[in-house]
Amino acid sequence: MRILVTGGAGFLGSALANTLAQQGHEVLVVDDLSAGDLTRLHKQVLFHRGSVLDRPKLWTLLHGVECVYHLAARVLVAESILYPYDYNKVNVGGTVMLLEAMRDLGIPRLVIASSGAIYGEQNEQPISEAAPPNPRSPYAVSKLAAEYYAQTIGAIWGIATTTLRIFNVYGPGQSLPPSHPPVVPRFLQQASGDGSVVIFGDGTQTRDFVYLDDVVTALITAGTTDGIGGQTFNIGSGRDTSINQLSKIILAITKSESNIIYNAAGSVGVSRLQANITAAQKYLGYTPQVSLESGLRQTLHADARF
Repeated sequence: MRILVTGGAGFLGSALANTLAQQGHEVLVVDDLSAGDLTRLHKQVLFHRGSVLDRPKLWTLLHGVECVYHLAARVLVAESILYPYDYNKVNVGGTVMLLEAMRDLGIPRLVIASSGAIYGEQNEQPISEAAPPNPRSPYAVSKLAAEYYAQTIGAIWGIATTTLRIFNVYGPGQSLPPSHPPVVPRFLQQASGDGSVVIFGDGTQTRDFVYLDDVVTALITAGTTDGIGGQTFNIGSGRDTSINQLSKIILAITKSESNIIYNAAGSVGVSRLQANITAAQKYLGYTPQVSLESGLRQTLHADARF
């Protein structure tokens, strides 16, 4: 197929684009490189620098495309609190502009990457797709709004739209922004340098960590499975792990002598997050293959930073 991946130079987008290209598809990537890295992409991938807010570029790139994977987004929760307008413009406006271009050119299929962050604090765990959204940040609000636009407009315009709510994905090459980096690469970096591993709060908060390769498999399956347009699926490991447990596993696999320090003033987010993946198992045949310890070891050995 001829496939377009928006945000395809990012951590997840590049892994998806590279895998699709290796499978023999013609893969185009559009990314403004605000957070992406061109060196992540294999030479078979056709890269175009640009924004999903660039209407003429979208129209040009979409000619002949059979499926779009929409991963372009701003994704930093703390940054979204400071700049909610920008997050709305890119995450929501960019999604709507992409849909308009797909309508005009008759592109039949869209897979949109959303986030488990849209659920916020939930009493019932694991969380199913039927749980009422409870977004706790402008980032989460923007991802939820993008979902609603994609599903609603897709139904009206005849675009088969599938939404994947991805939980805490990790793996080699994950970005480490100076402000509020993801917990897995942050812990790996701290432990590998025998520096202190810093845990915000008391470490009892849990997350559903899912390995990069498993998420890529789910995305590809969603783009090639018929009859799932209009549906939404959780993509996680189906298990929750406390931050305390995560730190202990990382200290063990890195053979680190780092101390664990607790920072009570740091933001911990929701208290628990665990995906119910029953629907993805049923409709996508999705079964995570990589355990947390195995995924962390693969990340440690494949990422030269650690």
